[in-house]
Amino acid sequence: MTIKQGATKKSIKDILKNLGKELKPKGVDVYKYVGKINLKKDAVNIQKELRNDWE
Repeated sequence: MTIKQGATKKSIKDILKNLGKELKPKGVDVYKYVGKINLKKDAVNIQKELRNDWE
């Protein structure tokens, strides 16, 4: 995109809005998984057990 000298604030905002629509976020949306897993134990204790399992 090219913004020419003398462009109005409205035209610049429109250009930025269109650029934002074209860009797609990369990766995984982790927020859709928040609160989906119910653990019966503390997460730190589970992690310690898993790490000590192979010793």
